[in-house]
Amino acid sequence: MIPNNLFGVGEKIRISMIKACVSVDDIRFLLDFLRQMNRDDNDIKFKLSVRSYNELLMMLARFLMIDEMRRVYTEMLNDMIVPNIYTLNTMVNAYSKMGNIVEANLYVSKIFQAGLSPDSFTYTSLILGYCRNNDVNSAYKVFNMMPNKGCRRNEVSYTTIIHGLCEAGRIDEGISLFKKMREDDCYPTVRTYTVIIHALFGNDRNLEGMDLFNEMRERSCEPNVHTYTVMVDAMCKERKLDESRRILNEMMEKGLVPSVVTYNALIRGYCEEGRIEAALEILGLMESNNCRPNERTYNELICGYSKRKHVHKAMTLLSKMLESKLTPSLVTYNSLIHVQCKAGHFDSAYKLLDLLKENGLVPDQWTYSVFIDTLCKSKRMEEACDLFNSLKEKGIKANEVMYTALIDGHCKAGKIDEAISLLERMHSEDCLPNSSTYNSLIYGVCKEGKVQEGLSMVENMSKMGVKPTVATYTILIEEMLREGDFDHANRVFNQMVSFGHKPDVYTYTAFIHTYCTSGNVKEAEGMMARMIEAGVMPDSLTYTLLISAYERLGLAYDAFNVLKRMLDAGCDPSHRTYSFLIRHLSKIKLMKENSHLEQLDLVQSVTFFNAADVWKIMQLETALELFEKMMEHGCTPGVNTYAKLIIGVCKVGRWGVANSLFNHMIERGLVPNEDIYNALLSCCCELRMLSSAARLVEAMMEHGHLPLLESCKLLLCGLYDEGENEKAKAVFVHLLLCGYNYDEVAWKILIDGLLKSGLADRCSELLSVMEKRGCQIDPITYTKLIEGLDGSHGT
Repeated sequence: MIPNNLFGVGEKIRISMIKACVSVDDIRFLLDFLRQMNRDDNDIKFKLSVRSYNELLMMLARFLMIDEMRRVYTEMLNDMIVPNIYTLNTMVNAYSKMGNIVEANLYVSKIFQAGLSPDSFTYTSLILGYCRNNDVNSAYKVFNMMPNKGCRRNEVSYTTIIHGLCEAGRIDEGISLFKKMREDDCYPTVRTYTVIIHALFGNDRNLEGMDLFNEMRERSCEPNVHTYTVMVDAMCKERKLDESRRILNEMMEKGLVPSVVTYNALIRGYCEEGRIEAALEILGLMESNNCRPNERTYNELICGYSKRKHVHKAMTLLSKMLESKLTPSLVTYNSLIHVQCKAGHFDSAYKLLDLLKENGLVPDQWTYSVFIDTLCKSKRMEEACDLFNSLKEKGIKANEVMYTALIDGHCKAGKIDEAISLLERMHSEDCLPNSSTYNSLIYGVCKEGKVQEGLSMVENMSKMGVKPTVATYTILIEEMLREGDFDHANRVFNQMVSFGHKPDVYTYTAFIHTYCTSGNVKEAEGMMARMIEAGVMPDSLTYTLLISAYERLGLAYDAFNVLKRMLDAGCDPSHRTYSFLIRHLSKIKLMKENSHLEQLDLVQSVTFFNAADVWKIMQLETALELFEKMMEHGCTPGVNTYAKLIIGVCKVGRWGVANSLFNHMIERGLVPNEDIYNALLSCCCELRMLSSAARLVEAMMEHGHLPLLESCKLLLCGLYDEGENEKAKAVFVHLLLCGYNYDEVAWKILIDGLLKSGLADRCSELLSVMEKRGCQIDPITYTKLIEGLDGSHGT
């Protein structure tokens, strides 16, 4: 076109090329192309016009390519192209977006130098720049100055300053401006409303936020994707997940396409509530709507699995991230390390730490905090202390989480002096203790019966500027109650309330526990009524304490009534809850069967019957009687009931009863969950019932459940020990189809299983199976495997 003098058409195509850029790579290619044609020594010379330069600058600004903008602006001047108001406004706006108000004002001065006048766009850009620079007062001055300069304040000007005010926490000033918009013949846009709604919800002014959301719809200002995302996120934070889902459905019904941020907000909400299945449903919905999950999506789901200790499912998400060409971040690895540590799989956690480093990431405070905290909770104090003492050489500064974990661990081990020494070291390193730190120490001294010392520590923490919490007072109350000092406990309770602290479930349960232990169920029921009236819902422990108290008093009817109340309140009974009810039924059964014994012998055998031993003696008939009693009291035994009983008997190796319960629930049309299957599988493996274990693994796969790799390790090693090589290999091949993270399979089964059991040849065989099936494992895992195989063959 250019050699044929079709410059007008060429200009249109050039503008279209610029507007078509969708990535930084596109722009870089375009810049090279246009610069070549713009050169004076080019045979086909096609100089850039002022419009082309302006379009190019605007595109560069969109991608925040500030250095290239400066270079293109200079090239424009060198080409003797005179910048117009659009050129200079683009430069002002780009620097303002970056918060570089000095450079922005430099280009404002160029507007005056060129004999031009700043317009509304210029001043609005400056308002944005000052707001981005956290200087809202200067932004306000520009906003107020606009009418004096003959510039009309428009909707964008108002929205920008309102956003700045809200970001600075000056929401009421923002709302005041919002109400004055109509005086300037301006009307709030969807963005104006969204900015204020977001600020209101972010500052716990939820009713106002909801009212404004309803107002915008009444004024025919339709919410956009961003507005709905704010609402979805706000409802999730209020734990109104059903409302949040309704809002998502509403936006889709209106033809709006949710963004990845919208979906992530709902996924996070479900995960925080432990509703991982609902979160996975949202993941499926976003994928079906061609919305690609991002790193944040997977991190939220990993945290969700972490809450439920579903370690292997969390690890499968790492595989999915890599398959989706997403790069796991430090947050991803830290979350996975957390779930492995919580499950007690420290070897796997350390291997993840190696992968983290191998992939160019540097462990941070949070990484080591997770290790130290979970090691202390697992009573591996020596290991935790060694890791803590190695931090300095790693360039990591110890934080209050690490110190608190170690102090808590020492206190629970009865080593108060070591804990106090750590507190002193904490102060010397300018690491400020928090309420959790002091609470651990107070718990430690109270555990030793030194309540006065605990009270002194409360005074000390207050002097240090650390406010006592509900947990602080609850620790003291628990010890006072344990010592039978009800008056002092009640005084501390009232003091806590007078200081503005709302007692929580643990505070009330401390009283209920004491009343129940002493058999005073009337006082216990009164305290429970009091807590419900205060808006504090009892948890599983609270109900279980009442059930145990009624059971000890032989009041079975009342115990089952509490179970009914518990289920009606949506609170799942625990293993311990059922153990007390089963204990009662077992006592009755024992008394009937041994009615010929002397009364004294019978009383002794019944009295010393421990609830913890229930699972060792429970028969299927007793479990069926439990179900009948539950039905009589309007409680239908569900999957959770069977799960608690099956897991209980599996832990003590009673396969026969567990299998009978399993078959009974199948007959009733109930579908066993993953926890039930894994309990049965673990029991089979421990008892070396390998054929049954293999069948269970197959059944789990058919139902989409993941067998625990710890059990699979025992199964495979056992099959190889018994010469069932082909069956072992078949089980392994099936495992590879379940979606496990292949590194974890290699760690658990090949390295920690076969190699440690001296089955190097079988390990090599299964590694070949993985290689042939294209199962990619990390190079560092592969290296450790090969080193292990070489070492085994060498010996």
